[in-house]
Amino acid sequence: MRTVPLRQLAHARSGDKGNHANVVVVAWNASAYEHLRSHLTEQRVAEFFRALGPSRVKRFEVPRVWALNFVLYDVLDGGASRSLRVDSQGKLLGEAILELLVPAPSQSDQR
Repeated sequence: MRTVPLRQLAHARSGDKGNHANVVVVAWNASAYEHLRSHLTEQRVAEFFRALGPSRVKRFEVPRVWALNFVLYDVLDGGASRSLRVDSQGKLLGEAILELLVPAPSQSDQR
């Protein structure tokens, strides 16, 4: 199966919610959104960020803006005011997820 970096299908933003991180992936178009709905699962995102130790990952779909919003629970080592991590607010997670390899859309998926 051929793969592509997520950045070819979407852009992303991220930030902190206390000790949790919010990562929003916004598809470039409707067909990319539909493709990502099938392939960018909670489990896949949890595996990608496994080194941060998320206790769980929850996905919320925002179809009108072609977005998938992921909440990664307990990944910020206490949050901005407690964490000694360089990225204590999770601002870099959006950039990081764009390196995730996902299955390439088929020609019929690219309208």
